[in-house]
Amino acid sequence: MDEPISIAERHPARYWHRLDDGRIQCDLCPRDCKLHEGQRGACFVRGRVGDAMVLTTYGRSSGFCVDPIEKKPLNHFYPGSSILSFGTAGCNLACKFCQNWDISKSRSFDKLADQASPEAIARSAEELDCKSVAFTYNDPVIFAEYAMDVADACHARGIKAVAVTAGYIHDQPRRDFFAKIDAANVDLKAFTDEFYVKQTGAHLQPVLDTLKYLRQETDVWVELTTLLIPGLNDSADEIGKMSEWIVRELGVDVPLHFSAFHPDYKMTNIPATPAETLIQARQIARAAGLLYVYTGNVHNREGDTTYCPSCHSALIVRDWYEIEQYRLTPDGHCPDCDTRIAGRFEKFTGQFGRRRIPIAIGEAT
Repeated sequence: MDEPISIAERHPARYWHRLDDGRIQCDLCPRDCKLHEGQRGACFVRGRVGDAMVLTTYGRSSGFCVDPIEKKPLNHFYPGSSILSFGTAGCNLACKFCQNWDISKSRSFDKLADQASPEAIARSAEELDCKSVAFTYNDPVIFAEYAMDVADACHARGIKAVAVTAGYIHDQPRRDFFAKIDAANVDLKAFTDEFYVKQTGAHLQPVLDTLKYLRQETDVWVELTTLLIPGLNDSADEIGKMSEWIVRELGVDVPLHFSAFHPDYKMTNIPATPAETLIQARQIARAAGLLYVYTGNVHNREGDTTYCPSCHSALIVRDWYEIEQYRLTPDGHCPDCDTRIAGRFEKFTGQFGRRRIPIAIGEAT
């Protein structure tokens, strides 16, 4: 029997059905967890109480911070703007290299000290002058009902909703969830099913299905991130095949971020990714035809900068999360050759910068 689910944790969940053998099956993600009374799914936050599925983290957060949008990372979604970020607990993947494992792998909710309704979050974002709210730190797929309600509250105030996700979700909830989302950074963790199975406990194909759905059937702005782990997913061959698939199935204008692995969680025996690996990966992806390829969490000015794909002018020069030069027109064109840059842009009036500001959100009295 799993940790008992208290009455306070029992928010009705969607996406499940009863099985003939008396169990209920969660239909949110491809794990298809089948539960007896009192059991929790692999994500730990969705569980069975009686003959129904509940979400145990609705309205409960591991903390709120105001970040630069570039930290998500999103380089083509209102650059320079600030975003109110939060997550809950749990995850439906089991990545051995998780960088937020203390949150995503939590089996105790004592970290969920901050409580906030969707309306309180939207109100705080508006008061803090945030352009967007991000569901991040752990995967929002597993708290979809909460995230969707927050997105609705944000949209009512003109605030955008951003998902940072691994994209491991079934078709119908995928459609419902992303109908509420304005932009997403999707982790494409590798380009082999072997990696997904051995290192994440999941499979590659559902993630590819999510990416194709987002690009081919929605208006969600999409950027991709791949964490390169030495010896596991950083070969030139794999990076080349992945880049060619992105070009073929998603298009040349999807921004791709390569980021550096740092030893953590269950993978402390592998060294950090050298900056040269990210630089080489960027060259391979660009050679495959991708127009916007970035290097993350290493100091590489060229890999931080957005260039015009036509005349190659430097349009947004970045140093980490700091914008040092911004030359795009308000509607997102190159001022030198008038090429339209893919993304969501508006008149640039300044930047939030590289600050990270933890905040507390209180309910209205």
